[in-house]
Amino acid sequence: MKVDDTTYQLLNHGEIVSCELTPAGSNYTFLAKLNLGDSSGLAIYKPKDGEIPLWDFPSGTLYKRECAAYILSDILEWDFIPYTIIRDGPYGIGSVQQFIYHDTQKNYYTLDDSNAEELRTIACFDLVANNTDRKAGHMIVDHDGKVWGIDQGLTFHSDTKIRTVIWDFSDEPIPEHHLDKLEIFRSNLSNPTGHIKDLLELLSDDEIIALNRRLDWVLSEKFYPGIPGRRRS
Repeated sequence: MKVDDTTYQLLNHGEIVSCELTPAGSNYTFLAKLNLGDSSGLAIYKPKDGEIPLWDFPSGTLYKRECAAYILSDILEWDFIPYTIIRDGPYGIGSVQQFIYHDTQKNYYTLDDSNAEELRTIACFDLVANNTDRKAGHMIVDHDGKVWGIDQGLTFHSDTKIRTVIWDFSDEPIPEHHLDKLEIFRSNLSNPTGHIKDLLELLSDDEIIALNRRLDWVLSEKFYPGIPGRRRS
C-alpha cells in the first residue's frame, strides 16, 4: 500500500494520546488517537499483552501476524490491507494499523458483482497467507467504495486450515496476473532481501516452510478451491 507521508509519520512517530477499547473481538483492540505536531489521526492498536491465548496459535504472536499480512500484501502489490506496523504503545508492543473510515452497515454480505475483482484478490491472498478467520465483517468498505481486509491476526499457521466466507470463485481459475505476482514472490524467497526479509523475520522456520508449500500448491493448482465435498467438474 502506498501510504501518504502524513499517515506514515503519524503511525510511526506520533504519540498515542488516548485508547478506547472496542467491543468487537476476543482480544483487546483499541481505537487509538495519535498526535504529531499539527497532525492527528486514528489507528487500530492491538497490544501483544491483550491477546487471549489460543490452543492452535503460539501465544503472543498475533500482532506479528497482523503486520506480516500487511507486508505480504505490499510485496504482492495487492492494496487491500491498511498500512500496519509494530510499535510500542500504552499497553506495550503491538500492531498499529491505519484506521479506515468506513460504512459500518457494509461487509462481505452487502457486496455485489462490482466488487468481484477485489474479492478475487482477497481470496487468493488468503490461500497464500493461510487465513483461518476470514469473516464477513473482516471486509469493510470505505466511503469511496473500496473494499479493505482487516483482522489478519490468525494467519501464517504452519498447518493449512483456511477458513473463509469467500466461496464466490470456487473452482474458477485464479487470474494470471495474480499468479505472476506469486511466481515472482516465490522466486525471491530463496534469497530474501528488503520487505521479503522483513516478512520472514516475523514468522517461525516451520511457518516459512509452510508458506513455500502453499505457494507451490497455489501455483500448481491455479484454481480457487472448490466447495468442500464437491468435486471440480
